[in-house]
Amino acid sequence: MSETAAAAPITGLDAVTFGEVMGMFVAGEAGPLENVTNWTLALAGAEANVATGLARLGHQVGWIGRVGTDPLGRFAIEELSTAGVQTSIDVDPRASTGLALKSRADGGDPNVVYFRHDSAGSRLEPTSRSDETLASARHIHLTGIPLALSEHTRRFAFRALDIAKESGATISFDPNLRPALWNDRQEMIDVTNTFAARADWILPGLSEAEVLTGLTTPSEVAAHYLRDGASLVAVKDGSRGATLHTEAGSWSHGVFPVTVVDTVGAGDGFATGLISAMLDALPPTEVLERGAAVGAMAITSAGDKDGLPDRAQLARFLASMASR
Repeated sequence: MSETAAAAPITGLDAVTFGEVMGMFVAGEAGPLENVTNWTLALAGAEANVATGLARLGHQVGWIGRVGTDPLGRFAIEELSTAGVQTSIDVDPRASTGLALKSRADGGDPNVVYFRHDSAGSRLEPTSRSDETLASARHIHLTGIPLALSEHTRRFAFRALDIAKESGATISFDPNLRPALWNDRQEMIDVTNTFAARADWILPGLSEAEVLTGLTTPSEVAAHYLRDGASLVAVKDGSRGATLHTEAGSWSHGVFPVTVVDTVGAGDGFATGLISAMLDALPPTEVLERGAAVGAMAITSAGDKDGLPDRAQLARFLASMASR
């Protein structure tokens, strides 16, 4: 294992998450990535997106991770700090921060190419410091990416589950399937389902839920996860909106009409809004509304997190939608 600069624990958090961050170069012009000459550097990483979104909405949020001693690692630390995210980051001198290239989409799904093999983020390991940070939070948000990235990050994810169960924190889980990161499809399904069975709030997309469960409707998917022990299941279904399910009932919400610039980040935006609303103890209809609103706002700009709103921006957006 590499010698690292150790991170200090964080305490007193509303929410904490962890994962890999990467420097993402976003194309400033259309066309194949190999022909692009104009790039903008941004931060990438599903969990970092959610942490940033929650911080913008005024929550005390932490992010645990590992970066290299390189410009992209320093950029990630600065970006998260500037966003108001409290960080516990190990710096690894023997591994590099991951890198991604993203094409210009102009209203569609961009092409994203990742360079993350054996990255610093994939070497994240549980420590007493990370245990203390996780144990201090009211809520822990997890995605399926650490399950796939490496054995190190998978151990970290299951350790986080154990700590949440011990501390009484709620756990949200977005499967966020990345088949390319897995060696075996059945292993992906089995590990992800084992993990999901221990979470409180499950946030699958309908298409990935079909892969995981073989079920094809939101109500069937929700019933499956509620039987497994979840208290809330929110199923995302693209342009058809989302549904929220608990033992008390089911609710649905359509998509908000926005001009789509880049679809990447929609799921992270939805997770941000839903977690924020749950932390605020809002009723189910408003939980779903906030998830849908932040998800919609996230796709109105080119960066994965540039469209994530603060409280005032969210209120203005909802007011403008209500007046239509």
